[in-house]
Amino acid sequence: MLYLVGLGLGDAKDITVKGLEAVRRCRRVYLEAYTSVLTVGKEALEEFYGKELILADREMVEQEADSLLKEADVCDVAFLVVGDPFGATTHSDLVLRAVKLGIPYKVIHNASIMNAVGCCGLQLYNFGETVSIVFWTDTWKPESFFDKIEKNRQNGMHTLCLLDIKVKEQSLENLMKGRKIYEPPRYMTVNQAAEQLLAIIHNRRLQGEKTETTENTTCVGLARVGAPDEKIAAGTLQQMSNVELGGPLHSLIVTGTMHPLELEMLKLFSVDSSSFENNTCQRTT
Repeated sequence: MLYLVGLGLGDAKDITVKGLEAVRRCRRVYLEAYTSVLTVGKEALEEFYGKELILADREMVEQEADSLLKEADVCDVAFLVVGDPFGATTHSDLVLRAVKLGIPYKVIHNASIMNAVGCCGLQLYNFGETVSIVFWTDTWKPESFFDKIEKNRQNGMHTLCLLDIKVKEQSLENLMKGRKIYEPPRYMTVNQAAEQLLAIIHNRRLQGEKTETTENTTCVGLARVGAPDEKIAAGTLQQMSNVELGGPLHSLIVTGTMHPLELEMLKLFSVDSSSFENNTCQRTT
């Protein structure tokens, strides 16, 4: 059996009882190590689970999946994913490979940022399409995520923005020369995401466009959701470019039309109460 086990968002103890039981009876246990991070290290997980963990990076999962599934038809193998196995990143390819090899699988779900984001008080059913904001480079500055935010805003919906993670990435030079030298891990902050959004708004104005999202649009910055030092800050997009939320992982919400209860909840986390004075709430049901 192949088990895909969600670990939740915080520390080692966020795994479900069902998930822990599955892990402890598995012969091999892999820890997916490239789409998210827990607030504790691999050693803390191993101590609590009573199992040695094998780190599975993007290269292993995408290019060496057959080795990961080796003997899973005659013994139990677990694949651990921070959050939920099918949350922000789908692992459907692994499931399809298992089925093709005649290996049964079982998914054990857990909390992910996709539902835990409700901790700020915004109602989950008022969210539109989730977007990913990637790190810009000097030569690559995509804006497609902004168009999706704009569409959500036009429909009165909030947008959850998942911020880029660079783990075990190679520089272009090392990649071209085939050198297995990796860059230090990088995790996008709410500040960096806000700065990129502000730059897009500025560029669109220069082109004569009027955007739904502006410097004064109410946004929410979240850091380390589910951890003891979770931090939430609500304010304008401009304020998000300067707010201090500490270490990773960060997420950003660009709000749409808010219900009065949503607005009242956000005031609990306001950077500056005056940020909410001009906010109009049209949704009443």
